[in-house]
Amino acid sequence: MSKKASLDLLLKKGIITQEQVDRAKEEASRTGIPIEKAMEKLGFISQSDIAMVLAESMDLPFIDLTDYLVDPEVIKLIPESTAKKYQAVPLFKIGDSLTVAMSDPEDVVALDEIRAKSKASAVEPVVSTIDMIQKMIDQYYGAFGSAEELVKGMTKEKIEESSRTVAGLAEMAEETPVIKLVNLMIMQAVKDKASDIHIEPEDNAVNIRYRVDGILRKVQEIPKHLQSALASRVKIMAKMDIAETRNPQDGRIQLKMESRNLDLRVSSFPTVYGENLVLRILDKSAVLLNLTELGFSEADLNTFDKLIRKPSGIILVTGPTGSGKTTTLYAALSKINSVEKNIITIEDPVEYEIPLIRQTQVNNRAGLTFANGLRSILRQDPDIVMVGEIRDKETADIAIQASLTGHLVFSTLHTNDSTSSLTRLIDMGVEPFLISSSVIAILAQRLVRLICPKCKEKYAPSPEVLSGLKLDSKMQFYRGKGCNNCRNSGFSGRIGIYELLTINEEIKNMVCAKQSANEIRKKAIASGMRTLYDDGLEKVKNGSTTIEEVLRVTEEV
Repeated sequence: MSKKASLDLLLKKGIITQEQVDRAKEEASRTGIPIEKAMEKLGFISQSDIAMVLAESMDLPFIDLTDYLVDPEVIKLIPESTAKKYQAVPLFKIGDSLTVAMSDPEDVVALDEIRAKSKASAVEPVVSTIDMIQKMIDQYYGAFGSAEELVKGMTKEKIEESSRTVAGLAEMAEETPVIKLVNLMIMQAVKDKASDIHIEPEDNAVNIRYRVDGILRKVQEIPKHLQSALASRVKIMAKMDIAETRNPQDGRIQLKMESRNLDLRVSSFPTVYGENLVLRILDKSAVLLNLTELGFSEADLNTFDKLIRKPSGIILVTGPTGSGKTTTLYAALSKINSVEKNIITIEDPVEYEIPLIRQTQVNNRAGLTFANGLRSILRQDPDIVMVGEIRDKETADIAIQASLTGHLVFSTLHTNDSTSSLTRLIDMGVEPFLISSSVIAILAQRLVRLICPKCKEKYAPSPEVLSGLKLDSKMQFYRGKGCNNCRNSGFSGRIGIYELLTINEEIKNMVCAKQSANEIRKKAIASGMRTLYDDGLEKVKNGSTTIEEVLRVTEEV
């Protein structure tokens, strides 16, 4: 785009005035710099203004690279000399097409050379600012290796000296090797499909562990002297106080990686060896699963599908942290979502964004609790409400009143099985007759790891495992031998096992009579309810998982 066209568009959009253009022309004539640089120097526009106008004029996306993560393997596709020469940096590759951020996407020579160097059949340019591109070049080109290689220039003495002051910590956290180290740690976790990153200080080192498919595994050990640099970088990214190390803190990091938006919830906790950090990875661009993909048996799926279409009542999903409750609720909401229904949620946090559904996040500091939020939601004329969790009597009472006044309410509880949820509500102080009048179903669930399809093999479990289990002696068992596809774990992915309790008249009467969870459980099983163990056993029989996995996550045998 010509300079005149650029100025005309800036004027048309009201970003600059004619008076500012005239002043910039005088400055450009006096100093000999281009008029765009003169306007930037005078503070009339920013590089982002110019880049966004350029992007709009060429019908190309503008990409803010401030919090963008790039796979090191993609970076290698363009040599550093080419990146610097044309102010271009590769972002991601889909198929044989390479997407590249450029300050001048009209440079045909640059596009041809990038295509030749990268051996991509097509190069798709996007627009960004010169400063953003240069910063990425500085951060990403160079050594991508072990922690020791990345921080080779940062001696133990230098780090210890910098750690003595808050200013020194902040400066150290902006060092290129430290930025690379943290970026690589996050990117590798995303590639490994980890749900959490644990940064755990020990006496003589810092352990990095990823939680993959519900199981923690150690992936790296960082030298102890890098602990303060690593923690400071994460805390700065999460907008936490780096000077505060004695009290727990919470923060949030928002990143872009390829076409994905990542939301990382960061928690710090003081230990005897320093701050322990946990980063929960929420991939907001991840594809939501359908109910049919979660692992329900055909009978339970049909029953649950009918329940979520009821006009009113409470449906509870229960299980420990990390058992997939939120995924199930999102799948249920997506199933019944339509323009005819007003669906509102209050969550902590909002993990996925669903079109047409109004979603809100708990903010305890601002006074937006589950109870307060739910009370306000009921004034928004909802048909269906989802409350992330019932934590106290106040929230439970409002949820019950909502269900009794014609709303369908979804929520979660932290209990071990379905029937325990009924007695848990009573323990909170909720009247039994209100529970029996409002709760229509409780779904208990766990996640078990799926056997890796690449290395699946038949095997015979040990007598110790099978001891006490009433299983068919002819039953065939499978496991994963371990391969590169599953990182030698024998598992790849997870699936749910379920226990669906529908509240019939007999169960209602038992709740009103305050009978124990154990008695209610016996009656539910006699009425046809399949337990978590029973559902897990079916998945062992069909070769989806192992008997050891089912025993790991269930208490009943």
